Amino acid sequence: MTERNTLAIAVDIGGTNLRFALVDAAGCVLSRNRTLSRIDHGRDPFCRRLLEGISGMEHEASARGASVVGIGVGVPGLVGRDGMIHASVNMRPLDGFVLSRFLEQQTSLPSTCDNDANLIARGEAAHGAGRGLHSFVVITLGTGVGSGLVLDGRIWNGVGGFAAEFGHVTVEPEGAPCSCGNRGCLEQYASASAIARIAGELIKGGQVDDASPLDAARVARLARQGWVEAQTAFEVAGRYLGIALASLTTTLNLEAAIICGGVAPSLELMRPSLVNELRMRCFSQILADFSILRGELGDDAGLLGAAATIRARAAHDVPGDSLAT
Repeated sequence: MTERNTLAIAVDIGGTNLRFALVDAAGCVLSRNRTLSRIDHGRDPFCRRLLEGISGMEHEASARGASVVGIGVGVPGLVGRDGMIHASVNMRPLDGFVLSRFLEQQTSLPSTCDNDANLIARGEAAHGAGRGLHSFVVITLGTGVGSGLVLDGRIWNGVGGFAAEFGHVTVEPEGAPCSCGNRGCLEQYASASAIARIAGELIKGGQVDDASPLDAARVARLARQGWVEAQTAFEVAGRYLGIALASLTTTLNLEAAIICGGVAPSLELMRPSLVNELRMRCFSQILADFSILRGELGDDAGLLGAAATIRARAAHDVPGDSLAT
């Protein structure tokens, strides 16, 4: 059966949702499904839900007359080169679990497991804003801050597979405590959660038109309506992101930072303070070749990256960290 007749099963594991997709060789999502993760019920019930979703994708592939080349999975947290999930703040029952090995044993399909931000980087490189770029960082601004680093056309995982934990770079040495155990992590100042917290602290008892929760999307709406406190929250987030990104791009001379995640649609609200920090802290020669881009694939970036990863493995002759598919 030719590559055109094979499909990859991509899985995105989150603290709230499990998302499944069937992806063809061109990076088109042919079918998708979603269910609740319910990780709080424990590892075994979670794994049953995971296998049920994968089985559904297998049946869908069979109905299309296609074979499945393998399963690619993205997980938030530290995933080693051996596929072990060493630490996942939102998925603690999976800590110490080699999920890819479990899936291969249960499904008899080749399986890979990687950090979700690495897969977003791979997806944007193959099908989105990273096309044509060779060295860049993808930064996901959501509940936390994740990142995937591409250097000379390859995902950079580091010696143990834990590289590019950009959200846990220290930007305030005595700053807000972080769930990782550090203080002053970028995640505490530039994530969606941080933007909502900062805006709430600034607005305090100020009246807002409706009673909906003060999340980052709502803060963005208030900022566009002229609320100074909401605008300031995005300025603060942009400033801290710029501080951290200036060090990274000065070190690595990157072509771009691609901003993804739930905050990405509001990038223009933080861009001025972000760019200002970069201009103050970077050599002009480095900034001349550096761009701030918004991701193009939305929620599908990780799924497409997971599919590309398992196809790279299936090709055998393509190194695991290469972006080639």
